[in-house]
Amino acid sequence: MLGFRRPGHRLTTALAGLGLLAASAALQVSTSATPARAATTHRVLFDNAHAETAGNADWIISTSQPDPLGQDSSPSAETDWTGALSSWGVALQKTGSYSLKTLPPGSSLSYGGSSSTDLSNFDTLVLPEPNTLFTAAEKTAIMNFVKNGGGLFMISDHTGSDRNNDGADAVKILNDLMTNNSVDSTDPFGFSIDSLNIASGYPAAISDSTDPVLHGSFGTVTKSLIANGTTATLKPSDNSSVKGLVYRSGYSGNTGAFFLTSTFGSGRVAFWGDSSPIDDGTGQSGNTLYDGWNDSGATNAALALNATAWLAGSGGTSGGGDGGGAGSCTTAQLLGNSGFESGSSSWSATSGVITNSSGETARSGSYYAWLDGNGTATTDTLSQSVTIPSGCAATLSFYLHVDTAETTTSTAYDTLKVQVLGSSGTVLGTLATYSNLNAASGYTQRSFDLSGYAGQTVTVKFTGTEGSKLQTSFVLDDTALNVS
Repeated sequence: MLGFRRPGHRLTTALAGLGLLAASAALQVSTSATPARAATTHRVLFDNAHAETAGNADWIISTSQPDPLGQDSSPSAETDWTGALSSWGVALQKTGSYSLKTLPPGSSLSYGGSSSTDLSNFDTLVLPEPNTLFTAAEKTAIMNFVKNGGGLFMISDHTGSDRNNDGADAVKILNDLMTNNSVDSTDPFGFSIDSLNIASGYPAAISDSTDPVLHGSFGTVTKSLIANGTTATLKPSDNSSVKGLVYRSGYSGNTGAFFLTSTFGSGRVAFWGDSSPIDDGTGQSGNTLYDGWNDSGATNAALALNATAWLAGSGGTSGGGDGGGAGSCTTAQLLGNSGFESGSSSWSATSGVITNSSGETARSGSYYAWLDGNGTATTDTLSQSVTIPSGCAATLSFYLHVDTAETTTSTAYDTLKVQVLGSSGTVLGTLATYSNLNAASGYTQRSFDLSGYAGQTVTVKFTGTEGSKLQTSFVLDDTALNVS
């Protein structure tokens, strides 16, 4: 509900219903202009230089390449970007923690060069069913990228899926990468891809509640989907870190692995045996696609997104290696007075922001943080400094309620920025920007990965900025910064 927090706040209960017109408005997420390798931005390059759109394939996150933001800078639905991988791309973009690019057709993969799409500028490379062989130089680039700490996501299809009729399918191309390169051709990842065409099935995940790919921030994985795909054979004697996570029915151990993870050098590797699970059923005109992303019999979206986070170094450890990611860490919640029940203790805030006023309702307890809501030009802030231990995976979460007297469904007049600041007060990253367009009844939990700040003392800061006409209230409660 709406009400007075301190003198100047507007009691606009009669307009509350109008504010809820924006309840379905999408989360307004933006990332700050941070330099390469910014701590909170996981940089992912999707390959489209190897016939990933040949035939009925449409394995792109957007038709705007290399930068998908050129098609829509703030996508809220997968149709805001065009491509059969747009659901994947939009889901990552909306977290505010990822910078996504596409390697366009006619380009080549490189590592250590000056191009903006050089692998040295990224944390993860996604190869979504390549259909042309990588050159010798490209294979050297890929392998060195992983060896030096990069994440590699290899997505295959069934044998015989040669969409451009050049004599090479994804099975052949990815096996060639692993066995015919100048860096390490002695089974470096500990598996080989099977020459199979499995028509259908729902491979099941293993039981491992500690694995961050199966149990990550994007959900729990129970099953995947085969719609003409293949599997892999594990060779742990060649690489002890290789680990099967999802298996074809009737298989386990070293055979029939449909999804697996491994490590190489300081980097991480994931393999998926079919492109159908990442297909969201939409793409460019004329393509025949299948919506595996939303298949009700599987949890493909969670698997794709958790794996992306893990490959980027933001999802804990899987398999036998650390992959440059999180190491051992004591599980803890780091924020002091996280539910505001001790008033302003532990927090720095504009006077009156932390309150037990009856004008709004706490999610739990009696106190909460209420930023803005005056209906005048106002800026309120709420912040707390915290040290994130080295070797920890870290997640910031909070519950947010937004109500407003604004009636627009298109213009963000009042905003709430969620930012991470360094010890000198410099903004290291803007996690998200909410506005009057996010108005809705009740609280919604928001979560952001802060693993990139491990080993640093940072300040989590909320800044509410309100215009001078109609009020918007940004109400926070039950914050947490969990490490593990």
